[in-house]
Amino acid sequence: MTPIRTLLIDDHPLFRKGLAELLEHDGRVHVVGIAASPAEARPLLRERPHVIVMDLHMPGGDGAEAIRALRAEGVEVPVVALTVSDAEEDMARTLRAGARGYLLKSMEPDEVVDALARAVRGEVVVAPAMTAKLVRLLDGRGAAQGSLMDQLTPREREILACLARGRSNKAIAQELGISADTVKLHVRNVLAKLNLSSRIEAAVFAVRHDLGAPPAAKAGAKKPR
Repeated sequence: MTPIRTLLIDDHPLFRKGLAELLEHDGRVHVVGIAASPAEARPLLRERPHVIVMDLHMPGGDGAEAIRALRAEGVEVPVVALTVSDAEEDMARTLRAGARGYLLKSMEPDEVVDALARAVRGEVVVAPAMTAKLVRLLDGRGAAQGSLMDQLTPREREILACLARGRSNKAIAQELGISADTVKLHVRNVLAKLNLSSRIEAAVFAVRHDLGAPPAAKAGAKKPR
């Protein structure tokens, strides 16, 4: 197994040093950079991390806003928040900013590594203690969004299914034989039509509506142009 190239961002020196040692000790992770703030981490992106692990509340910058800025710039490296906050509003804000997951610092190191491996594979990862809060966060929107499904074109449904499987824009473009710019446009339209704020909400929505099956599983379906 190729080690998970990981970039750590946390403002507490002792914690980030200890976390780096614990993750490296697992054997599945290779820490390619450690930073005290999002600004300090910027040059470390050239180390091509597979995943970024970021604290949320830092004097040097807000984690959710940093994630939003990365996504706006087209950086598609998955970001997983690792925080002490179990507040539902913090999780909502972070996931809507574009994070791939939300983990708690109270988790065991092997649980964190397992979650990072899943995030790199394209899965959405949430600390077990936060699962009920995530369900509650999304529950109030399910019925209204379900009625909006009819507004999606066949191509947009394909895009939504790809989001459920954690595909990046580049991977979706290759899978469907369209340009990455066209994928971005479709994703933007899907989020707008379903009244969603982020790809992670779209992924959860798609899984709930059984849209995550690979194209091969949809025998006889014709691919829209």
